[in-house]
Amino acid sequence: MLGPLRRAAVAAGAASASAASLRQFQCAYHRSNERLLPCRDQEVSYGLNWAIAGRGVVVKDKVFYNLEKSELQKGGAAYTECLSGIPLHVRGNVISGIPDVSRAQFAKLLKLVTFHLSSISSLYVQDGAVGSSVECDAKVRVISDNPSAVLLLSNILWKTPDRSISHDTCPLTIYVASSISANVRNSLGSGSQYANGFAAADIERSSLILCGKAFADSAMLKGALSALTAPVLSARGGLPFPGWLLSFGGSAVLLFAPVDVIKSLKLQDVLVSTDSGVVVSPKGSNVLFATKAREPNLFTRPTQVIIVSSDSTDALPALSKLSPGQAAYHFLAGYCDGKFIPAYSKDPSPLDPIALANSLFSHLKEDNTPTYLINAKSSGKYIDGKEFMRLIEVLLSNNLPDRKSEDIRGHYSFWHSFVDYWDHKEMSDLHMVSLRRNWSGGPLDHGGLRFSFISSSINKRSAGRLSRKDAHVDLVLVATVEIN
Repeated sequence: MLGPLRRAAVAAGAASASAASLRQFQCAYHRSNERLLPCRDQEVSYGLNWAIAGRGVVVKDKVFYNLEKSELQKGGAAYTECLSGIPLHVRGNVISGIPDVSRAQFAKLLKLVTFHLSSISSLYVQDGAVGSSVECDAKVRVISDNPSAVLLLSNILWKTPDRSISHDTCPLTIYVASSISANVRNSLGSGSQYANGFAAADIERSSLILCGKAFADSAMLKGALSALTAPVLSARGGLPFPGWLLSFGGSAVLLFAPVDVIKSLKLQDVLVSTDSGVVVSPKGSNVLFATKAREPNLFTRPTQVIIVSSDSTDALPALSKLSPGQAAYHFLAGYCDGKFIPAYSKDPSPLDPIALANSLFSHLKEDNTPTYLINAKSSGKYIDGKEFMRLIEVLLSNNLPDRKSEDIRGHYSFWHSFVDYWDHKEMSDLHMVSLRRNWSGGPLDHGGLRFSFISSSINKRSAGRLSRKDAHVDLVLVATVEIN
């Protein structure tokens, strides 16, 4: 009698163990980044559907959530040809040269895009983050009609812990509508530049819309995400700077330089990230976009700041130590052989370059961070990467040779004589800045170009005056900057 009962108990136990094992596998499968093919778990499915509905998209049939790259490729995703020059329209940007989009235009476009996504039978949702440290990052959710777009964005965004989006107070949303009708794709513009689609960002809504093949323009994507995440990172105690991070023996060096200079010096191999974008927070510093390491990381706060300029006339010395005010000026001017790139960035931004320069000034002054200027050119040619790294090693070892004041006055007073006010006074809403220079050669409109470029780039009203005296030219630029 006991034999059949024992066999039945063993069979029941085996069945129970099998069922428990299956449930354990299912739970583990859902917990592992919640990779659902498609979303079957009832709790996750309802929660995800509600969350997506909160972004205006109603799930029609299936949702593929947080797939790995191999799973995306099995689903038909492929690396598409990289594009460039995709038009980007931004609402809330203060940098000129970037097309604007009105509140009404963006609202109408968003309604059309969410309606399109709601009609797609298979949606792809991917979560990630901008910022390599959970201490100070911005969470991002991608809702896409195309697995290839998710595959590309997975290479840009950092991985984020399970369900972190649902616990975040201000996540960003990226809507990808690659198959939307051509009529919608031409809603913000027409012409050959719109043939492959366009992108529209609303910084106030924390939303980015990618129509057509816009997702294939990674440079545009990173510029848009830098602008969208800046308010979030700032609110979380971070200072988002358009710079690069160098890591030397546990020390972090913050580097500001034009992109062309970075490429010319071939520094890609020594940078933490080849993409511009660094966040400095009270707990450390981190980069915005994913690196080859793929593992999120928090570095120390910058122990040195290096600003790279390029001057073919050799008026700038190879190495110079800067005060916080001088560093703020050089950062704001972004000088590179007669051209000026305010804050070393042409990307859209909701942060005024003057405010960003003032933040850098305060950071350097409070932390007493050593700051240096490197001239990337010698005798009219770019120095090579080895020479550049040698100069950095000199700075890190504090072996910067002293320069006599008269030597500096002869070669360097042009840059510093009119920016010392930054060392004595916080910037206010209205500044009168007098710039003076004894000029004995070169373009006479140099100072005027400087000011007009900066003022036009920050959308401010300005007035300038240029005077000439005898054989030498005394450039006097009286600038009024009014914050709107």
